[in-house]
Amino acid sequence: MINLHQIVVRFDDFTALHNIDIEVKKGEFFTFLGPSGCGKTTTLRTITGFIEPAEGTVVMEGRDITKVPIEDRNIGIVFQSYALFPTMTVYDNIAFGLKIKKMKKPEVDRKVREIAAKVDLTDEQLAKAVSQLSGGQQQRVAIARALVTDPAIICMDEPLSNLDAKLRVQLRNELKKMQKDFGITTIYVTHDQEEALTLSDRIAVFNKGYIEQIGTPNEIYNHSKTEFVCNFIGDINRLEDGIVRKAAEAGADVSTENHNYIRLERLHVNAPASEGQLSLKGKVQSREYYGLYIKYYIETEGQILKVIEKNDGVNIYEEGQELNVLLDPRDIMSYPACEASDEAAK
Repeated sequence: MINLHQIVVRFDDFTALHNIDIEVKKGEFFTFLGPSGCGKTTTLRTITGFIEPAEGTVVMEGRDITKVPIEDRNIGIVFQSYALFPTMTVYDNIAFGLKIKKMKKPEVDRKVREIAAKVDLTDEQLAKAVSQLSGGQQQRVAIARALVTDPAIICMDEPLSNLDAKLRVQLRNELKKMQKDFGITTIYVTHDQEEALTLSDRIAVFNKGYIEQIGTPNEIYNHSKTEFVCNFIGDINRLEDGIVRKAAEAGADVSTENHNYIRLERLHVNAPASEGQLSLKGKVQSREYYGLYIKYYIETEGQILKVIEKNDGVNIYEEGQELNVLLDPRDIMSYPACEASDEAAK
């Protein structure tokens, strides 16, 4: 659908993107994820035409669009600020792109009302000024405006970041449903790991102008390719040498020369050990109660391990309580120690 090949972007002497290669498939929800300043928005702006790369090509449906003007790329854009016209009605905001294309009034009206219905905007809301709408409603207007011109793909730059936490969760579910209903290829930019894991078919993790890994949410989370991805995605325990040595003695392919990590939910409290698994004696130092689950901080083998346990309302462990922590060495993710120094050099 859309391919980026060896994209390099420079701003004077600063190289913002280093040889970026990405292929987004038709109908895919593809997310660019990373911390601020990592290059994800720069990549999106290169796709949409706001930035022309110093090197490389952007190809959409077999057509080289690297130097094609923004308005001729057939790409819908939803900006972080939505970039709506606050004094214009919702109807006129959605119709704006169609009027630029000089469509006839009856056709404009049909398309505006059709897309408004699909994103749950009422006739009453269409007549209001955008400034009278809530943040969630404004987001729907921005999406409707981007979709009404029938673009080949839609690009979204952190469209939920200006909303409160509860509304973000609600709207990201609606966003995914809309994307599936429309079947439109979507490229989405966010720094929110949970948002990326929830919405995406595949994710590209950016770091300092490089791509660290491209994969499904499961691959990114459970099979992190680099130490940066491992640390950036979700919460994690870095294992100290005492536990690593015990895992190696049990036959695990781990070494204290590497940096070793394990996800919180891969550890279990007071569970029976199978062959090859480690049972470590520990003591609860503190806990955090989240309702659905409880996070325990358990001291064992000279370090504190964070463990997430499902809250069954019965087995709740108290501070100071001694217990066993079960660890399967196959769940350990290991990275060469030199990778950390390579990361620092980027």
